[in-house]
Amino acid sequence: MPRQDETLCEELKEVARRLGVQVREEVLLREVGYRVRSGGCRVRGAEVIFLDRHLQPAERLEVLLDALAGRDLEGLYVSPALRRLVERRSGTAG
Repeated sequence: MPRQDETLCEELKEVARRLGVQVREEVLLREVGYRVRSGGCRVRGAEVIFLDRHLQPAERLEVLLDALAGRDLEGLYVSPALRRLVERRSGTAG
């Protein structure tokens, strides 16, 4: 299963790129007093998804799915396996 998660993560990163969202994989530092988490945000007006390199593939997949939930993917080719995950996440499976 981890190999499939890695494959789906790579596909989701490509989908994000085609949607104009930058994905950055970095070691997110943790210091006393605050906790940095993976997820989406805006940096100087651009949409960015930060992924902590220490996350397992399944956790990265969840972060990417959350950050891209609700996006219109109709015009993009998405593998059947990934489309099922996205539809399940957004509640539009049918």
